[in-house]
Amino acid sequence: MSAASQRWTVARLGTAQTLAWASSYYLPAMLAAPMARDLGVSTPTVFAAFSVALIVSALLGPLAGRTIDRHGGRPVLVGTNLLFAASLAGMALAQGPVGLFAAWVLMGVAMGSGLYEAAFATLVRLYGQGARGAITGITLIAGFASTVGWPLSAWMEVQWGWRGACAGWAALHLLVGVPLNGWLPRADVTEKASEPPAGNPVTPTTEKSASASPAPAHPLRTTVLLSFVFAVTWFTSTAMAAHLPRLLQASGTSLQAAVAMAALVGPAQVAARLLEFGLLRRLHPLLSAQLAAAAHPVGAALLMLVGGPAAAVFTVLHGAGNGILTIAKGTLPLVLFGPAGYGARQGVMMVPARVAQAFAPVLFGMLLDSTGAAALWLTTLLGLAALAALWLLRPVA
Repeated sequence: MSAASQRWTVARLGTAQTLAWASSYYLPAMLAAPMARDLGVSTPTVFAAFSVALIVSALLGPLAGRTIDRHGGRPVLVGTNLLFAASLAGMALAQGPVGLFAAWVLMGVAMGSGLYEAAFATLVRLYGQGARGAITGITLIAGFASTVGWPLSAWMEVQWGWRGACAGWAALHLLVGVPLNGWLPRADVTEKASEPPAGNPVTPTTEKSASASPAPAHPLRTTVLLSFVFAVTWFTSTAMAAHLPRLLQASGTSLQAAVAMAALVGPAQVAARLLEFGLLRRLHPLLSAQLAAAAHPVGAALLMLVGGPAAAVFTVLHGAGNGILTIAKGTLPLVLFGPAGYGARQGVMMVPARVAQAFAPVLFGMLLDSTGAAALWLTTLLGLAALAALWLLRPVA
């Protein structure tokens, strides 16, 4: 498959992922309050429905991964566009908490088979060991999901109300998402998912390395350590996404400054992914992940010691680390285990992460309410634990 064809695949899949994330994960931030007012429930009830969706997505992840391993990502991702559209239409039509929760359960099915894990598995199914650059590429594009999604949701809510906003996102999945994913290459275009990239000479050594999957000395131990790293880093990522402005205020920053500094997370993520695509691409993904895991604890330590003046530094370090760790969730299972069975394996590894993600906003919010900025001790210790787990892993020889 040519380099130009791969770039077009990354562009289509990255755009489709931007739509998927903007209309699911980033939806409650803008629409939870008007949903709650109109349906006669509390705002935490809407976020509870969102947490249910995350748990459902965790349970569906392994099945989606196995399906992509067998049939490729195109039919799965097109199907998830239809599921996203149906769940968003269900929200638009909901008349009470029962309809709301039912729509979010369906959204969980779509998220479990249509977000990054499915996209990563699709790329590995197409490009095998050569998928690292493609994985970075789609995270670069989809890194703007909140930048695009939050203003667009807010605009649609002002123009048409929250029901119209949900209907608008549903229409975008049908009119934009389905064609984008439908134009993805068929999985059988590459006869061997792990064949060397075009232009590289095929020697007996490269042929052997391309066809054989790496085998960690202790596969179960490696799986457990990776699952732990993904769980604690996704807990922190989701906790910060839900509470970062309030955390910065608790550290001595004004509301206006806290909102402005929180907006630095997105650009920091994209800048770090550009760095990973360039300079860090020459490093082993394990080393990149170790550097990224250290970023949040370092920034948190500065914020706890200095207070408000260190808020911007903390936000940038957290965003940069989170940006690279998102890529690591796709690349580490690939380099440590190889492309064979990638989708199913990653689906299993991400179950603890999705569960941790579901409870992160509530648990960190309660801790922030009771301890203020000292709540950062929790995410700092989790970050150090993730770093220790990554140090215990060893690259496959």
